[in-house]
Amino acid sequence: MPHHVLVAYATRYGSTAELARFIARTLREEGLDAEALPAAEVTDVAAYDVIGSALYMGRWRRDAGRLTRRHRAALRERAVWAFSSGPLDPSASERDIPPVPGARRAMERVRARGHVTFGGRLEAGAEGRIARAILDEGRGGDFRDFDAVARWARGIATEIETPESL
Repeated sequence: MPHHVLVAYATRYGSTAELARFIARTLREEGLDAEALPAAEVTDVAAYDVIGSALYMGRWRRDAGRLTRRHRAALRERAVWAFSSGPLDPSASERDIPPVPGARRAMERVRARGHVTFGGRLEAGAEGRIARAILDEGRGGDFRDFDAVARWARGIATEIETPESL
């Protein structure tokens, strides 16, 4: 029977949603039953093995933190990993970036097994004063490394499929 995996995400411009769907697809390719859902839409986590979420502007999005608070007890009984996406430069591909304080608190709350930060994406057309300022400074672009994301997801699939690890 395949493990059921949830990749919950919070996103502002859609980049993290794309990462979450890519993670879920990679997990399915590894033989797991995986789906990606917005954190705000998750009402029950009891049927799942993994939760992931995301970062924006140096903070975890509120929906991600709410998910870990609302489902704290159930998530402590699950295997949980966290991901953040957001740096608008190649730093996430060059070194391990520790979780921001909100992500760290959420991880402690649910006893997450690990965390990774992936590069983000901010492209022309993004709304909001801060996003426009970043783009005006020429700091936008797509810094996501999908090979690194796939490696991370395959590592989780291997851990999930090893019964003694859960």
